[in-house]
Amino acid sequence: MQIVADSGYDLSPQQKAHHTIHTLPLKLTLSGISYRSGIDIQPEEFYALLAETEDMPVTSTPSQGEFLGIYQQLAEKGEEILSIHISSGLSGTFDIAQSAANQLPDANITLVDTRSLSAEMGWQIEAAAKGINAGWTVEAILETMTQVRQATEMVFTLPDLKYLIHGGRIGHLKGLLANLLGIKPLIGVDKADGKYYDRGKARTFQRAIKAIPAYIASKFAEGTQLQGQIGHAGNPEAAAILREATEALFKCEWLPDCSISPVLGAHTGQGLVGIVFAPMSSLPATA
Repeated sequence: MQIVADSGYDLSPQQKAHHTIHTLPLKLTLSGISYRSGIDIQPEEFYALLAETEDMPVTSTPSQGEFLGIYQQLAEKGEEILSIHISSGLSGTFDIAQSAANQLPDANITLVDTRSLSAEMGWQIEAAAKGINAGWTVEAILETMTQVRQATEMVFTLPDLKYLIHGGRIGHLKGLLANLLGIKPLIGVDKADGKYYDRGKARTFQRAIKAIPAYIASKFAEGTQLQGQIGHAGNPEAAAILREATEALFKCEWLPDCSISPVLGAHTGQGLVGIVFAPMSSLPATA
């Protein structure tokens, strides 16, 4: 069994090194130049370019032809395919993958809408990869991925909302657009529709960072043992603040920090920081 995924996920280099994932890149265009996220441009390069221009980046999905190509290549080798994708509530990628799979009725393709993105999506992919390495059936892997999705949550904040506004991703957040000036949101992804929702607000970015552990504490008792992973968009200082604030309230088993991929950073700008977390007791053994 082989994993096909779009590049809407984030994992640390240490995590990626242990798994084979066929990744079709989402794309972005900035200042008239197009890039395949994670191939033609890496996070550090992207955020440096973003800081030098007033232009707004535009993103696009892999084409149906690209999905057909990788599906056919793997199917011809007799491989079973597990195709895992960024939330359909935030991207059209899943629909394109599904259309491609429908054109190959003889191929053994299972599609998964993670209802998430970034490191939270990455946790589902890593759980699937571990299941494949252990020789599990696709049914067992899908069950484990569902457990991971149900156990995990992602919350992030960012210093500048103009990129999210430009991308049209936060128009439905209750009360947010009416209070943009001076308000820094806490944003999460809903498990039902896979869209962004408001999880809280703060008057400054620094306060918003520290409000993330407080939000977690509204769901789990202080001292709960959590697995966590911090992601940031060119902002390791904010990542360190978030880590320290979270450790003040919880017993944390950390996965390595990860950089937010260029195509996701195109919708947030530089500075974002967030965390994926789950109680250790709720995660399956392979997660």
